[in-house]
Amino acid sequence: MKNLFLLAWFLAFILPLSAQKIATLEVDMSRETHGMNVPVKVNLDEITFLPDSILSLVEIQGKQRVPVAFQVDHGINRELYWIIDTQNSSAKKRTFELVRGNKAEPEKQNIAVVESDGAMIIKASDKNLLQYNFRTVYPPKGVSPYYKRSAFIHPLWAPHGQVLTRIQPPDHYHHYGIWNPWTHMLYKGDTLDFWNIGGKDGTVRFANFTSVKSGEVFGEYAALHEHVAYERGSEEVIINEVQAVKIYQPGADYYIADVFIQMNCATADPVTLLEYRYGGFGWRTTEKWDKNNSEVLTSEGRTRKDADSKPARWCLVQGDIDNDYAGVVMMSWPANYNHPEPMRIWPENQYDRGDMFANFSPTRNMNWPLQPGKN
Repeated sequence: MKNLFLLAWFLAFILPLSAQKIATLEVDMSRETHGMNVPVKVNLDEITFLPDSILSLVEIQGKQRVPVAFQVDHGINRELYWIIDTQNSSAKKRTFELVRGNKAEPEKQNIAVVESDGAMIIKASDKNLLQYNFRTVYPPKGVSPYYKRSAFIHPLWAPHGQVLTRIQPPDHYHHYGIWNPWTHMLYKGDTLDFWNIGGKDGTVRFANFTSVKSGEVFGEYAALHEHVAYERGSEEVIINEVQAVKIYQPGADYYIADVFIQMNCATADPVTLLEYRYGGFGWRTTEKWDKNNSEVLTSEGRTRKDADSKPARWCLVQGDIDNDYAGVVMMSWPANYNHPEPMRIWPENQYDRGDMFANFSPTRNMNWPLQPGKN
């Protein structure tokens, strides 16, 4: 084993220092992109173990070699990210080369993650896109302090600057923009509710950041959340959750938020997320939307009239706002629990105005058991 290690070290050391092609990367572009630029990634460690500081990426366009901005994400494996510009090419196959050599241009932080007054704000070209709140936000004066909350997204801005989320509305003080609690959980024989936090069963709170990244292609934060049960004056963390949000802005009028949530039991006891009509990844929309100026469409062709409780692969909510138009498509990853996921969509007769709320609720029609030692 020692000889093998020395041989590998020696071979790596004597690689030539001159520029050289490392790999050719071909991307199939035969599927319709509807004019949108496309983020792509590859496992860099399956291609080369050379440090990414000496790598360049170029696109082959006829006889031209066009430099391409890229970013390397360092996780269990290194992943190489870049964005394919579809505006200037209709080719069904795009060819890129990974080259050993200095980048053609200095690295720029096109997507920046900036800390500001208890929040992380993800920006593109100095325009705010998404704010994650890690400091505890308290409810209005006169409302129970149990409605306080951290670890949520608000504001979520439209590309033209309008705010698409809402927190602490008087009808639901426990609604916090975009957030991820569970309504009915079975733990040690007790049924707990971390969604309706005014009931004093427990809450979800920010614990720490595991990473914060800015770069040429994406900006990202990853945060540890604790699902905390209150019991007889004490606290017990029963679920640990890592929420990672990666933002790309391939075009001026749209951006992509890739949300990764991993949960595991915080103790040796299992937690069962019990069947209930709402719970999990939810979005309370802007108060500027109501039944008259917004609409819902799901992947199954359902609207606000009949989308509630039905499964969907994606759900579009959109509407008029500030003399403009904006919307969000929520897309369920195919490997998600109970995919396509049942939805909780407030119907048009929700209160007088018809306020809007959208929620992927995988426990709408079945339990979800969480076992210790498993993610």
